[in-house]
Formats: sequence, structure tokens, C-alpha cells
Amino acid sequence: MTESAYVGRLGPEPPESALPVRRLSELTEQAARCTSACCGASSTASGSGADRPAAVTHPDLAPLLAVQLRSGDGPVPAALDRGEPVGSADLLREDRWPDYRALALDAGLRSSVTIPFRRSDLTVTLSLYSFRPGTLRDAPHGPVRTLGDLAAACLLRDRSYRAALTELDQLGAALRSRPVVDRACGIVMHVLGCDADAAFAVLRRVSQHTQRKLTDVASAVVDKRGRGLEEELVLLAG
Repeated sequence: MTESAYVGRLGPEPPESALPVRRLSELTEQAARCTSACCGASSTASGSGADRPAAVTHPDLAPLLAVQLRSGDGPVPAALDRGEPVGSADLLREDRWPDYRALALDAGLRSSVTIPFRRSDLTVTLSLYSFRPGTLRDAPHGPVRTLGDLAAACLLRDRSYRAALTELDQLGAALRSRPVVDRACGIVMHVLGCDADAAFAVLRRVSQHTQRKLTDVASAVVDKRGRGLEEELVLLAG
């Protein structure tokens, strides 16, 4: 097993997850390089959402993550639960995590350590592996601590930035739709002889009743100038 770069994710990868995977890939590659006797690394990120991006330095390590996330048993789930490093100095003599242990030994691994990094509701785990027993004891206190802290902070910042962009897009869409909604309200006010608040309430009820977006309903009212909608509007106004 070498430190060749391999980026993986446990399941289909939507476009919005590309950046988190890239962050995790950088973390695993740098951690593997700067840790003595480390033959490879893997990392995961978990938070309030269901998505859990992951990265490994070699494809042989991907099953080690998959079996833990599927069974809920292994150093990664244990580190997430305890909030502290969890490892095994010698997997050959380990009696925990039977499925994980079997896969690790089959890959020639003798020791591993998983380190969690928490920021707000986001937790990044970094797992380091070695072909030799007892070689990763000091890893949680070495350079990987700084790397993990930085990766967690960057992932949290990226998530906040994406949330801000989403909110900005929604606000922009709302502003762009405002003129057509106002025009539709004017038409409904004329047809029903009601005020603006009542007209907007009618449009909203039409939207809910027809399971269409409010802007689509408003556009239809404007396009038809209210013609053919009198009966429906009167019915929904009641």
C-alpha cells in the first residue's frame, strides 16, 4: 500500500459535496506524509445532514470506512462517540471491532488510530494506519493535530459560505418575482373587489390548492389578465 492519492466517497457524490471531499483528501494526504511509519490515512466529515463525505489515500482503505459506518462498530464510531482518539497498538491482538479488524489485517495493517476534530455540529475524523504495531502512539499529539483542526475549521467555513450563497439566491429569486406577484394581486383586487392582503392570500391558496409555485400562479393570472379565473378566485376567496 502506498500513499498514492485516491479520493473516495461512500455512495453517490452530488456536485455540492466536491469541496468537502477535496478538503478531506488534502487532509489525508498531508497527514500520511507527515506521520512517521504511517502507510495511509482516511477521513470522514459528519454533521447535521445525512451526507457523510470521505476520502482515503488508497482504495484498499475504503472498505475499512464502509464497514464501520454500516455496522456502527469500529474506531471511527467510537471516536465520534467519545470525542477523543481511539486506536489499536496491535490489531493482531485486538479483540474489539471484529469486522474492521479482519479487513485491516487482510490489508496487512497492524495498527491504527482515529482522531476526531469537532467544530460546532461538524466532526471530522482522521484515521492513520501502519504496517507495524505500536508505531502510532504519538500521532494524535503530532502535526496531524494542527492539520485536523485546520480541516475542520475550513469545512465549517465552506458550509457557512454555501448556506449564505443559497440564502442570497433565494432572496434574489424573491426580489425578481415580486413585480409579477404585485401585478397579479392588482388583478385579483380588481376581480374580487378586495384589498391587497386579501388578494395575496387568494394567490397563496391557489398555489397550495394546485400545488404550484406562487410565482407560477401569479404569472398565469397576469398572462390571462384574470380572464377565466373569476369563478375559481371567488371560490378560493371564500
